[in-house]
Amino acid sequence: MADQQLPGYTYGDESVPEAPIDADEFERLKRTVMFTEADERALRRAGEVLEPQIDEILDLWYGFVADHEFLLRYFAGPAGEPDEEYLDRVRERFGQWIRDTCDAPYDQDWLNYQFEIGRRHRRTKKNQTDRVDSVPNIDLRYVIAFVYPITATIREFLEAGDHSPGEVDEMYHAWFKSVTLQVALWSYPYMKEGDW
Repeated sequence: MADQQLPGYTYGDESVPEAPIDADEFERLKRTVMFTEADERALRRAGEVLEPQIDEILDLWYGFVADHEFLLRYFAGPAGEPDEEYLDRVRERFGQWIRDTCDAPYDQDWLNYQFEIGRRHRRTKKNQTDRVDSVPNIDLRYVIAFVYPITATIREFLEAGDHSPGEVDEMYHAWFKSVTLQVALWSYPYMKEGDW
């Protein structure tokens, strides 16, 4: 599934290490956020609505980050100025992340890549994918806190489709569950052994 045209995107690639949890634990996490096959179907519908709006979604999210210097610093070079090339590369993958959230099967490859994303946010692997000289770690508190903006803002984009309010609700809640599940998985590299 890796798109060779998208630098640093290695979803489904054999270079991505296997997730450090087993399928049973993954299922327990899904049950904890009440994520079901119906949510996967709702996300497929959401993907159809969001695909033509991905640039606008990213404009909104990037604008939010740019308005907060304490968030933008995670994409800054040694002099403290935003690294535009780094931001552009991450933006492309962020757009693909929207697609993967909606369209990818929640299988072993998907699970493996969530842990890869977590490593790329933490000093374990931050900056390596894009070979940049930026701050070495995105603090976990901001990774967790970002759940709200990328969830609350998605609803207006979901409403742009021709779905009923009930269907929009289903898509919105499926998105929220998926993002919560992903951030729970991304937190793994931040934890001391035995704490996750």
